[in-house]
Amino acid sequence: MLLFVGQYQHSLDDKGRLILPVKFRREFEGGGHLSPNLDGCVALWTPGEFARKSAEYLEAGRHGSSGERRQSRFWATNSSEVDFDRQGRFALPPVIREFARLEGDVLIAGNLDHIELWNPQRYIDQVGEAEEAFIQGSDE
Repeated sequence: MLLFVGQYQHSLDDKGRLILPVKFRREFEGGGHLSPNLDGCVALWTPGEFARKSAEYLEAGRHGSSGERRQSRFWATNSSEVDFDRQGRFALPPVIREFARLEGDVLIAGNLDHIELWNPQRYIDQVGEAEEAFIQGSDE
């Protein structure tokens, strides 16, 4: 099982590329996949984890409600394969950057079985309440 943990901040370059932190690179030697993710971030998946997630969406798309089919369709049509150069850079397609409002600084956060790419302010907005609940020892 993969365990991506920790957070880093890097900036998009003029070509819309981002550097993957060295700590995460080994798992992506064969490339990876980007997809829109919940809460307005972008997920970066290893090929194996992308196949697992794709199977979940395929099942929902075939047998789910109309809303699940629409979500499956959105996820698939906005996902893409990525390759990494020797410096660990990879390009984020414009549609995925727009979805997550990625420009300038990007927060790169491990989330166990995948990596999330966040607009730093959106991350604070999404995680702030969870952080406070965690400090208080509550799961609400």
